[in-house]
Amino acid sequence: MSPASTGASATLDAVTPVPSSDSATDSRMAPGGPGYHRMSLALFLAGVATFALLYSTQALLPLISGEFGVAASEASWTVAAATGGLALFVLPMSALSERFGRRTVMTASLTVAVGVGLLVPFAPSIGALVVLRAVQGAALAGLPASATAYLAEEVRPKALVTAIGLFVAGNSVGGMSGRVITGWVAQEWGWRVAVGVIGAVAVACAVAFRLLLPAPRHFSAGSLRPRVLLGTVRGHLADPLLRRLYAIGALFMTVFGGVYTVIGYRLTEAPFSLPQGIVGSIFLVYLVGTVSASTAGRLVGRLGRRGALYLAGGTTAAGLLLSLAPSLPLVLLGLVLITAGFFAGHAVASSAVSRTAEHGRAQASALYQSAYYIGSSAGSTVGAMAFHAGGWAGTVGVGVLAVLGVVTITVLGSRAARVTARREPVPAH
Repeated sequence: MSPASTGASATLDAVTPVPSSDSATDSRMAPGGPGYHRMSLALFLAGVATFALLYSTQALLPLISGEFGVAASEASWTVAAATGGLALFVLPMSALSERFGRRTVMTASLTVAVGVGLLVPFAPSIGALVVLRAVQGAALAGLPASATAYLAEEVRPKALVTAIGLFVAGNSVGGMSGRVITGWVAQEWGWRVAVGVIGAVAVACAVAFRLLLPAPRHFSAGSLRPRVLLGTVRGHLADPLLRRLYAIGALFMTVFGGVYTVIGYRLTEAPFSLPQGIVGSIFLVYLVGTVSASTAGRLVGRLGRRGALYLAGGTTAAGLLLSLAPSLPLVLLGLVLITAGFFAGHAVASSAVSRTAEHGRAQASALYQSAYYIGSSAGSTVGAMAFHAGGWAGTVGVGVLAVLGVVTITVLGSRAARVTARREPVPAH
């Protein structure tokens, strides 16, 4: 597809050159090849730091509500502000990565985010805490889109889904470890010490990331001209497949953001009345997400992209309905299914964006990440409001509607693909 046909500038096509896919001449990284394991570990650690910082207050919301005397819907803004900041700044940060390089922007983003993370424990009020979290989220915006663009440029196409799945797996480990650590630390020393510990862990991840990540070999600097950026964005938004993938990412994250923002309140209240440390340990179910994300490539290979999305959506919906049971084991099983379905769906959709975009991959990934984190902010806020109005059933209702949206969009995509296939001319023999 030419730049003219997508509405994008030819300048951006030069930003992300695609070497020959022939294995004998392709110099990009592949499993078992030079630098691949270092790259995988570096981006895994970046994923750990990103989710640990981004959701560092989520498991602590009942304690934050208690200290500042605010309701769940107000405390949830400490999560929504961070994800909202990321959603707003991910596109500008992706443009910076086109000009200054993926590794440079990712390093700068982590540096600022961990610096703010060390200030968060000293927030004097709920307002100050929300502002610091918004700044932290904006800083983290340089990670997701730049990471997927780096992978699209530096990793061979056949290994791309697996490589992105490992990055997403790092997200799941970061989300899990952050919540488990904060839960137990907060039980003994309070939420402020807990988020300080997460900041220290993120510092270690950031240092290791910078030391391990191989220098890019297939990056070419692009232009920061607004006209070029806007042309690329318009081209991506004009692509029906990319639009569907953006919506799917937002809807999956609406489910996930709502469930994990509210679950702490549900489990600390009757009939469960669990202590904070145990509530934090509930997030060990993120390990399931680590597995489902890292195996997304094989899932797509067996079922195709749409089949994998149907399976992910169905698994998530089953988990939501199961979590309504007044039984702790069934609630935990429901969380396992929700987590497995979400991370599989996210890995499939995000990798499809990277493979679909033929130019300006950082912007294509940035638009996905923006939609994804808008979904997180919406899920956190609406899920908390639904919980306040109708209890856990209200939060589950929001999640089920979002999953129905995923299924509907995937069905429409399947129909559109069949129509397109019928219209394509049959090649002459």
